[in-house]
Amino acid sequence: MGSELVKLLRTYGYEVSRQTGSHLRLTTQTKGEHHITIPNHSPIKVGTLSPILSEVAIHLEISRNDLMNEFFG
Repeated sequence: MGSELVKLLRTYGYEVSRQTGSHLRLTTQTKGEHHITIPNHSPIKVGTLSPILSEVAIHLEISRNDLMNEFFG
């Protein structure tokens, strides 16, 4: 799931900037520089995924629901 999330976040300009163990650090310059760390686990627990999506939505200035609909339909 972590690699799938990376693919989805690439549509918003995020790219892997480094990896430490099983965690990936993604960076975007879209709407200013922003970093987020995601686990490269399968599956990613809902309790982990939820704050990641919230943080990305806040940075991109879109609603979390819109972001989830784009990612997961």
